Amino acid sequence: MAEQQTSSEITPIPLAARHTTRWDMFATWVGANANNGTWFVGGVLAACGFAVAMKVLVLSSALSYVFLSLVGYIGYHTGVSTMTLARASFGERGSYLPSLVNITQFIGWTAVNTFIAAQSVSLLFHDLLGWPVWGQPGGQWGLIVGILVMSILHIISVASGSRSIQLIERIGIIIVLIFVIWESIAVFKTVSLTQIAHWSVPVKQKMATGAAIDYVAAFNLAWVTAGADFTRFTARKDNATLAPWLGAMVGVVWFAFIGLISTIGIAITSGVYDPNNSDPSTIASKLGLGVIALLVIILTSMTANAVNLLGAGSALSNIFPKLKLKYSLWIVVLLATLVTFIPMFVGSFLDTFESFLDYVSMVLGPTIAIICTDFYFVRHGRYQVTEFGKINGAYWYVNGFNPSALITFVVSVILFLAAHQLPLFVNTIGMTFVDMVVSAGLYAGLTRLLERK
Repeated sequence: MAEQQTSSEITPIPLAARHTTRWDMFATWVGANANNGTWFVGGVLAACGFAVAMKVLVLSSALSYVFLSLVGYIGYHTGVSTMTLARASFGERGSYLPSLVNITQFIGWTAVNTFIAAQSVSLLFHDLLGWPVWGQPGGQWGLIVGILVMSILHIISVASGSRSIQLIERIGIIIVLIFVIWESIAVFKTVSLTQIAHWSVPVKQKMATGAAIDYVAAFNLAWVTAGADFTRFTARKDNATLAPWLGAMVGVVWFAFIGLISTIGIAITSGVYDPNNSDPSTIASKLGLGVIALLVIILTSMTANAVNLLGAGSALSNIFPKLKLKYSLWIVVLLATLVTFIPMFVGSFLDTFESFLDYVSMVLGPTIAIICTDFYFVRHGRYQVTEFGKINGAYWYVNGFNPSALITFVVSVILFLAAHQLPLFVNTIGMTFVDMVVSAGLYAGLTRLLERK
């Protein structure tokens, strides 16, 4: 007889208990991208030039968020979280692998947003108390205090679990939208869109198109593994598919656009392009937006990290089914706080950020491809939800591991490492989506081969 593990993440949410509206879902995913990391990605894309950056941003994002809709539908259909769904494709114990991937990447994104927000806190202390800023002698103390302040705010924001996160998204999105309009006006007061469009990137700092596609894909795919964590709370199919795609697209295109034009605008007015100055705290300071802008940047960290922390907490609960989500959220906040200090010791924040994006592309591409291929092509949309969490149940495979998924994951990671810096991919379409196609085909083929035996 199969033994059942117990967890709120494994137990499906019944339709009658699902109250997330279309607006809540849309606002959640706009809010997820209404953050410091999105601005920073836009600033980094400035190295492609305005026209190429916008094409890469729109096309790579649109394709990435198709997978958000695909995973969102599975969450709506089954009523369980994304990492619980991974039990069907990776196996009951094998699902710990994508859960670890999710924990590390969401903690990483929390750290990215927190570090940028901490710079805003540091600038606030500089403006109000005269403290030195990060990069000046003694400036590390303002940054350390900023990281601790942000971590306390994150603990408060997740104190009541998913309900407090939803409240933050509802309030935060309105304030953030007002701010980006304000910042846009500030930019266009100094430079025109025509000047921005005709700005040329210094040759030595130019980014290849394929590399840009991979960076944008990594940024957007990071949200996909949190898709079902939210859509399992809605009772309408379009709320689980169309609303997330539209919300995420509006958020990423708008906010990355702000980072893009702000970075290029500062490069034009100052005569110097420095991608290390692409973060919104530095941009707001250079544009002279003042204390209110820094406070809004701090708020955007909370709106984005609310989603990051829920995703990491859900993944941790999948590994430890008896651990309540509330406690999982507290644990990942503490871990994220520790990770946030890393850029202070390993070099520039930009270098750390780009290395992190490479890691995200490498591990998330095959993870998402395997989950989607399993549901839509291997199982034809039919999961036995009551079998999730059962030892020796339908998804036990070989001692709790699905060999097809694990082999596919390892091969895909090796392929990415071997090929993602080759000129063939760096200068054209990047490696992320190619790796996902290979992962999908390999997983489907291995599954068919092993099930015949």
